[in-house]
Amino acid sequence: MYPTIEEALEELKIAKKRNPGPWVEHSKNVGIAARNIARMIPSMNEEKAYVVGLLHDIGRRVGIVNIPKHVYEGYQYCLTKGWDEAARVCMTHSYTFMADEFQYEPDTLEEQYIKNALISYNQADDYDKLIQMCDALATDYGFVILEKRFVDVTRRYGIMEDYIKGWEVIFQIKEDFEKIMGCSVYDVLPDIGRTTLLSPKPWIPPKNEKRN
Repeated sequence: MYPTIEEALEELKIAKKRNPGPWVEHSKNVGIAARNIARMIPSMNEEKAYVVGLLHDIGRRVGIVNIPKHVYEGYQYCLTKGWDEAARVCMTHSYTFMADEFQYEPDTLEEQYIKNALISYNQADDYDKLIQMCDALATDYGFVILEKRFVDVTRRYGIMEDYIKGWEVIFQIKEDFEKIMGCSVYDVLPDIGRTTLLSPKPWIPPKNEKRN
């Protein structure tokens, strides 16, 4: 289950008051990208894609938090609303390798919870993959090619080997969707030619937000 488009937009409006930041516009653009791509894929529901895209980062409503924290908070918040399909995407969007991301024993209860949830999901479904990809296509100011987004994130957080492995997964997801669509994902993203060429200074998170 997932909320209506109107409910999801209202959730973002409320969340923005609690924790203003570029993550809100980013979330809206992830939703638009997901909707436009899903529209080209007969097996997918464009409304669901739009809504789970809008809410993928809703865990950031609680404030400036790291990846496990916002994943956990978003998952729990959506579950309290009865939105299990949105909750799932809150959980999966940051973990392209699903449970295989955890080649270690988590040292926090939140990460242990995330690991167990990802194990229960077993593997990513099409909506998980769609939002993982759209998360890498959307910025707060519009849409960009994957390479541009990867550089932006690296400028903010630094480079780690696992990033590159994750990039390969996203490129494969892109290729798989494009085979079904019969066109490039970039073809359905509004004004991407212009926004890809923009070079705004990357948003730097406060010191207490970390990538891991």
